[in-house]
Amino acid sequence: MESTRVDRWLWAVRLTKTRPDAAAACRGGHVRINDKPAKPATTVVPGDEVRVRVAGTTKVVEVVRVIQKRVGAADAATCYLDRTPKPPPEALMPVARRDRGAGRPTKRERRVLDRFRAGRTP
Repeated sequence: MESTRVDRWLWAVRLTKTRPDAAAACRGGHVRINDKPAKPATTVVPGDEVRVRVAGTTKVVEVVRVIQKRVGAADAATCYLDRTPKPPPEALMPVARRDRGAGRPTKRERRVLDRFRAGRTP
């Protein structure tokens, strides 16, 4: 077994919850193999780079071993190398936000916001 369908492999290594979810991700254009769009029946072989966007996050994995049946999480993790880049660091400055529906700021609140945006402390 040197190759398998990408939807089946994504399900088997637990990157998607169900096989229909994997097929839907492929049809929706959220799966790329070696930077080419993948259909559900596209085959994957060891050494391929698979980019999959699931639940709002993009994962980049390299296929190490091809499996067709779903296995335990520990065994599934050995079938790919995670090459996902680290997310950018969070903003160091807090963002000034008002509660939704709080209305217009009062004159005092506006002055405090202006000082905050200018980088001065109140």
